[in-house]
Amino acid sequence: MAKHTFKRSVRVGEQMKHEIADILMRKIKDPRIGFVTVTDVELSDDLRNARVFVSIYGGDRETAFKGLKSASAFIRSELGRRMTMRCVPEILFRFESTVEQGAHIMELLHEIEKKQDQETGEKEKKDPEHD
Repeated sequence: MAKHTFKRSVRVGEQMKHEIADILMRKIKDPRIGFVTVTDVELSDDLRNARVFVSIYGGDRETAFKGLKSASAFIRSELGRRMTMRCVPEILFRFESTVEQGAHIMELLHEIEKKQDQETGEKEKKDPEHD
């Protein structure tokens, strides 16, 4: 039976994803960074560069990115303390809109549900014998 092999960059990227999310939640106090979710981390094969994909829910995206960019040096130093790596990767933040799109879709579904409930209520008012 063949043993599954995983690239080291994928494993380290997953660990970085969890650590960065924890750092953003517990250590970063910058008010510009609102509700930020780390959705993915893509690490280069040589582990020198990390693209950190984040979703920003609510607030101004540009302001949040400025806050993330200014906090990147602190995040790198905190990663260096938490993970045993020879070289801590350079962090580049990228925007991913999946959380924002999901919230918008849920909002649209709720609107459709309300309209359907209103239409059903109007039909029942017009035809009270239909029990």
